Amino acid sequence: PVRKKTMKVEHFAKLGMILCLVAFCVLPAVRGAGKSKSRSAGEAKLLRNPVAPKGHDPWVVREGDFYYYCYSHRGGIWVNKRKRLQDAVQFKGKKVWSPPRGKPYSKELWAPELHKIGEKWYIYVAADNGENRNHRMYALESAAADPMGAYRFKGKVASPSDKWAIDGTVLQLRDKLYFLWSGWAGNRNVQQNLYIAPMSDPVTISGQRVLISKPELKWERNGKPLINEGPQVLIHGEQVFIIYSASGSWTDHYCLGQLRLTGQNPLDPKAWTKKKKPVFAGTSKVISPGHASFTKSPDGKEDWIVYHTAKHKGAKWNRDTCMQRFTWNAKGNPVFGKPTPKGVAFAAPTE
Repeated sequence: PVRKKTMKVEHFAKLGMILCLVAFCVLPAVRGAGKSKSRSAGEAKLLRNPVAPKGHDPWVVREGDFYYYCYSHRGGIWVNKRKRLQDAVQFKGKKVWSPPRGKPYSKELWAPELHKIGEKWYIYVAADNGENRNHRMYALESAAADPMGAYRFKGKVASPSDKWAIDGTVLQLRDKLYFLWSGWAGNRNVQQNLYIAPMSDPVTISGQRVLISKPELKWERNGKPLINEGPQVLIHGEQVFIIYSASGSWTDHYCLGQLRLTGQNPLDPKAWTKKKKPVFAGTSKVISPGHASFTKSPDGKEDWIVYHTAKHKGAKWNRDTCMQRFTWNAKGNPVFGKPTPKGVAFAAPTE
């Protein structure tokens, strides 16, 4: 009996030592796994530019719980729908429209934009017949309330002068509609100016175009032809801005300028005040940031700019898609800061 009792004691002692060794070896690994999982979750909230390794003229709009990224790709217009902004700006989603062959708008689909006006969605896109000099703006209208659904071709969106036009967008202000775009003064590719005109409905310009900006400052005049293009509406409270792209997009000096509506009538050229310096320009590490769009974080508390950059000096139209948060100063102007260098981590939009 004593021997059996002693053997039991020795057995439990050995078992205890084994359990201690297991705890010593396994628990740190388990804790480490927990830390790793926690760290991975933290890292998932950080982003790095470029958020998409390719892209051009990025247009993003938020509706409800989703972001919609509208872009041209493989001869058609696509829309990608995602809950996170960084996931939306990818060449994914659904092709919503392909132009028929042999039309004045069959080729070179540039910078499509998706807008909700009333209960319907509209896509505005520059297109031509394969000859750049024939670029004009065209509109598509959603067949239903779904921005991912079918679209009907509605025709050309042009002022009575019907000159070369690209980069069309819409300003909705005090229950009125205005169309903004980049165009030529005449029939020759000398320079691109910014124009505005009234609209009687989402697809019809109802008056003469008005010149509101031309490439006149030194930083706007890099490359020929001279360029003002990509006008984008940015509204903050009662303040209305047009953030536009300046200098040649193929140069290393593409940047963003700003017009502010300081008068009452958007159709009065004197009502717009141009900022004398670019509001978002390249650095030694980020080349040619331009053609932006603007949106909010999922919780609505942050403002974000989405833009493209050249991949490197001399890259011309070989571009990446980037994004970053921006703020506002005491005078109500947007503060974009400097473009975030590639590979530098920053916090994702707050959810």
